[in-house]
Amino acid sequence: MKILVIGHLGQLGKDMLRAASSAEHAVSGVDFPDIDITVPASVQNSIAAHAPDVIVNCAAFTAVDQCETKSAKAFAANAEGVANIGLAATEHGATVVHLSTDYVFDGTKKSPYVETDSPNPLSVYGKSKLAGEQRLMETCSRSFILRIAWLYGTRGNNFLKTIRGIALKRAETHEQVNVVNDQVGTPTYTVHVCRQILSLIETDLYGLYHSTNEGLCSWFDFARAIVRAYRIPVVVAPCTTAEFLRLVPQSAPRPANSVLENERLKKAGLNIMPPWEQGLEEYVLEEKSQEGNRLS
Repeated sequence: MKILVIGHLGQLGKDMLRAASSAEHAVSGVDFPDIDITVPASVQNSIAAHAPDVIVNCAAFTAVDQCETKSAKAFAANAEGVANIGLAATEHGATVVHLSTDYVFDGTKKSPYVETDSPNPLSVYGKSKLAGEQRLMETCSRSFILRIAWLYGTRGNNFLKTIRGIALKRAETHEQVNVVNDQVGTPTYTVHVCRQILSLIETDLYGLYHSTNEGLCSWFDFARAIVRAYRIPVVVAPCTTAEFLRLVPQSAPRPANSVLENERLKKAGLNIMPPWEQGLEEYVLEEKSQEGNRLS
């Protein structure tokens, strides 16, 4: 297929390009300023020029705390920008794959969220992303919406790299690393999301899907697994969200429960997302391979 990745310079976009190319699709990417998804003409012109069969939209305003004070920018990119892509895709006969988020939920449910659960976003970011889902459904019938969570990959900034950097510094000073233990979710490896996307676009089972790695953990659990994977000699200690916020204030509230169940993928026999622990192992191996390539 001919695939266009919008936002190909981001963490997921970079891996989507690689995955699609490895699967022998004809793939290209476009990013700001060559496309501005908030401007309808810019989207129309870009899609007309590339004439894709499938558009994978990785573009978004993802600065969660900034969204609280820049709500107009958040809705322009995360809602109206998605509508612009949906309208242009429909006009040109293309399928759209759009990435959404666990932040559409308030995190109060005591079990994993499924696709039929009612959203109730707490933050401007979550509200803008939910609006984007709705706008895509209104503008493009041939669309896949994938809600993902706790995303990390080797080609972007993320929690894994942040914790590893902090842990390495604290190991030198013999200080412990305090990490929130009362927020749970599922760390999700970009490469696995890309493979799931490539599997889905082979079907016409359009609609909304949860697509995270399997299992769950707290941020503390994930941090401890990261430190172990890199054999960093540092103590990782649990703390509450309230304790963390006293040290590092955040504008946007985070859902306490971000665990998404891939219910619809499983019912369709399409779920290929492995456990989150496997994602971490593959990430470490990918980094080692990258390092080996740089040295060779």
